[in-house]
Amino acid sequence: MAHKAVLCIIHFYVYCVHHVKHFINPLIAIRHENKDRTMTDTHANAVGGTKSHRIYLLLKDAILSGRLAPGRKLPGELKLAEQYGVSRVTVRRAMQALNEAGLVARKPGLGTVVLEQPLDATVMTASVANLMPNLVKMSKSSRVRLLEFCYVKPTEPVRESLGLRDGERVQRSIRVRMADDKPLSYLVTHVPEHIALHYNEADLAQTPLFALLERSGVKVDHAAQTISATLATHEVAEALDVSVGSPLISLTRVVYDEEGHGVEHLDALYRPDRYRIQIDLNRTGDEAARYWEPVATESEPAQAEPHEA
Repeated sequence: MAHKAVLCIIHFYVYCVHHVKHFINPLIAIRHENKDRTMTDTHANAVGGTKSHRIYLLLKDAILSGRLAPGRKLPGELKLAEQYGVSRVTVRRAMQALNEAGLVARKPGLGTVVLEQPLDATVMTASVANLMPNLVKMSKSSRVRLLEFCYVKPTEPVRESLGLRDGERVQRSIRVRMADDKPLSYLVTHVPEHIALHYNEADLAQTPLFALLERSGVKVDHAAQTISATLATHEVAEALDVSVGSPLISLTRVVYDEEGHGVEHLDALYRPDRYRIQIDLNRTGDEAARYWEPVATESEPAQAEPHEA
C-alpha cells in the first residue's frame, strides 16, 4: 500500500508540473516580450527615434521648407499610415505633435490643414566681413542666457586650434542665444586665459563676446569656419527645447588676430527651423574653368554673417 501511495504522489507531482509549466511558460514569454518592448521603446525615445517622431520630423520639414504650403490640407490618417507603413495610432501621435507645435490645425468639415508660419530664422551669408555691424544687429534683436563660465584646461583639438602651450588654460563659456524668447543657438566658446581676464561673468552675460575681445585690445583679422550637421544630445536638447536626437546645424569657428594667434574657438549648434545659412554666388572664371564664387556683401552689411560669439 505504501508503495502504491508513493507512486500516486509521484504521478500527481508530474501531472502538476506538466500542467503548471504550460500555464507559466506563456506568462514568462509575455514578460520577456514586454521587457524587450520596453527596452526598445526606451532606446527609441532616448534617441528621438520613435516612428511617430520620425514622421513628425518629416512633415515638419515639409511644412517649414514650404513643400506643404499654408492652407493645404494634409492626407487623412489612413493614407499617411499607408504612405509611411505605420499604424494609424502612430500617425495620430505625429499629427498631435504637429498640432502642439503650432504647425497644423484641425478644422471641422475640412480636416487637418497647414498653418501660416512666421519666418523666424536668421539669414546669414558665409562671410566674415562686416562682423561688427551684424553683431550690433543681432544683439538688439536677441538676448543671451549664460549657462556656464569657468576656467579649464582645454581639450587637445581646442588647444591646437588656438595655438596654446601645454598647461595654458582657457575661459570656457556656454550660452544659449534667444530670439523672440525662443532658443536659437547653443554656443560653447573657449578664449585664452590671458585675454579672458579682461572681462568677467557679468560682462559676458550682458555683452557679446566679440565686443569684449575688441575691448580687451584684440585686433581680429581672419577666421576659419566649418559647417556640418549633428544630433542633439540630452543637454543640448533641453537647452534648445528640442527632442533628443533632433538634427542641428553645427558650426565651428576659430578666430585669429593680426599676428595669427588664436583668440577664440567657437562651437555653435543651431535649430534648423530657426536659423538658415544663405550664400550668394557669382559665376566666374574663363569658359574652360567656370566656377561659383561667394558674392562680396560690403555694400549690404545687414546681409553679412552675424558673429554669434
